[in-house]
Amino acid sequence: MKKLLLSLFLVFASGNLLAKSGFNFYPGNHPFVKYIGRVDFSDTSKPKFWASGTYVQITFIGTYCNLQIDDEMLWGTTLNYLQIKVDDRPAYRIQLKGKHNVITLAKNLPKGKHTILICKNTEAENGYIQILGFECEQILRPALTQTRKMEFIGDSITCGAASDESEIKCDKGQWHDQHNAYMAYGPTTARNLNAQWHLSSVSGIGLMHSCCNKKILMPQVFDKVNMARDTIAWDFSLYQPDVVTVCLGQNDGVQDSAQFVNAYINFAKTLRINYPKAKLIFLSSPMASADLKVALIKYINAVKESLNQQGENNIATYFFSKSYHQGCGGHPSVVDHQAIAAELTASVKKIMKW
Repeated sequence: MKKLLLSLFLVFASGNLLAKSGFNFYPGNHPFVKYIGRVDFSDTSKPKFWASGTYVQITFIGTYCNLQIDDEMLWGTTLNYLQIKVDDRPAYRIQLKGKHNVITLAKNLPKGKHTILICKNTEAENGYIQILGFECEQILRPALTQTRKMEFIGDSITCGAASDESEIKCDKGQWHDQHNAYMAYGPTTARNLNAQWHLSSVSGIGLMHSCCNKKILMPQVFDKVNMARDTIAWDFSLYQPDVVTVCLGQNDGVQDSAQFVNAYINFAKTLRINYPKAKLIFLSSPMASADLKVALIKYINAVKESLNQQGENNIATYFFSKSYHQGCGGHPSVVDHQAIAAELTASVKKIMKW
């Protein structure tokens, strides 16, 4: 009876949400719920986040688990996509159905301990999702299985935008229906290397010139939780990556060389202030045209040379072997992202001796 009363207390304290009979409700801010990404805890019982690739993990005992989650429903109709992975089973992709959602993450599992990962597949431009809580038999303290940490800075490519046609083809649905951050090159590289990941990326964003009438630039919004709206300051002490990759320049296009290099150097110095020990790896764009690829290689080499001359040696570069365009609008597809990740994984392994 005491256990049931405690469960009901947690439920009502978390927004009058009822747990499935026979299961306990664990609110979104429960200490055993693990968040990886830039998360806003200003509403302490209902953490919310915007960025592509932000993910939540829980470990629990039992055969069944539900998730209660809210969607901002930005513009009144935009619904976010999630990627769900249960234990070692293949990950699956779902779209939220409304403002409030109760999702059966897993059922009829073998008795015992299980782990579930929930990843935001759509980006900050699609609005936030808010974790209200989990319904399961018993939540457990998460095991520390990944000590390596990575961060991937970039634009729509890094977001995993326009990559997944498994349900809705490129010329159908809404612009975000093909987003899949979980399968993008960054998270895939991190999983290859048994590392945590953050995606700091916004579609269309540039270093000194963004596309599509976008008013923000990456150096301007990099210190925010919601980069798309340049809001909510991020505390960099909460996540100190071992490796930070920078994949910018696709939206800048071919620019004045001196101006671009100077802007890149200044951004690299900002990264170094926030991440004093991280290896910074500057990447070319994996969807660049031939002319842009040549320009980016020239720019990035100049950036590295200049920083080396200034005493900054904890940096590296990698230039992708080809351009990848099999997704929507000339973006990389999910298959392309696997190839991009294979290239980057091999490079990071060599650079970091992992």
